[in-house]
Amino acid sequence: MNHPLDNPAHAALTGPHAEFAERRGQALRYQPDVAPFTAVPVGADAGAWADAAALAGPGRRLFLPSDATPAPADWEEWLRVDCFQLTGEAVRGRPDPEAVELTEDDVPEILDLVARTRPGPFLARTVRLGRYLGLRRDGALVAMAGERMRLPGWTEVSAVCTDPAYRGQGLAARLVLAVSDGITARGGQPFLHAAIDNTGAVRLYESLGFRTRRKVGFVGVTVP
Repeated sequence: MNHPLDNPAHAALTGPHAEFAERRGQALRYQPDVAPFTAVPVGADAGAWADAAALAGPGRRLFLPSDATPAPADWEEWLRVDCFQLTGEAVRGRPDPEAVELTEDDVPEILDLVARTRPGPFLARTVRLGRYLGLRRDGALVAMAGERMRLPGWTEVSAVCTDPAYRGQGLAARLVLAVSDGITARGGQPFLHAAIDNTGAVRLYESLGFRTRRKVGFVGVTVP
């Protein structure tokens, strides 16, 4: 039996995040303004990929995990991101009294911070996926982290970023611990993905108690 973290987008869209799912047969995806991920079952057959093609449409781009669901050979690859998947069973989260919960009213500021720091995709309604926390200085949002994919027993910590002018102050670590505290308070466990070449982020997460579970690739492909 597959572990939910072997195909997290599929586990999320068929579970706690079903309200954000668009589906065609065996293929699912997040609503396009919520998250960029498409999902098919582990070891997807030709029928599942036909469903994914019909869901997206000819010539459209999809983004999905490449190891759990390798795309057919005739689907053109336009992006590949190799990551570590880390789990936080040993993380001891704690609330941060200075952190503020971010809402849709904060999306313009969030998108500005994401554009400057590039922690990964964040869209107009991504903030609806879970609890996002931020730290402000002189009223301006300078650091954030939050919850993205939620699946049975697990929630992904994501969008961890800090304005370059405020790095080195431990803000990201504080927010990761605060987000993790909220996840464990609900009875879940935190996990996250970090690009293999982002060695600073990997070291930070390991220092907080996260441990590498496996390497995973995320791939962008174009529907024939």
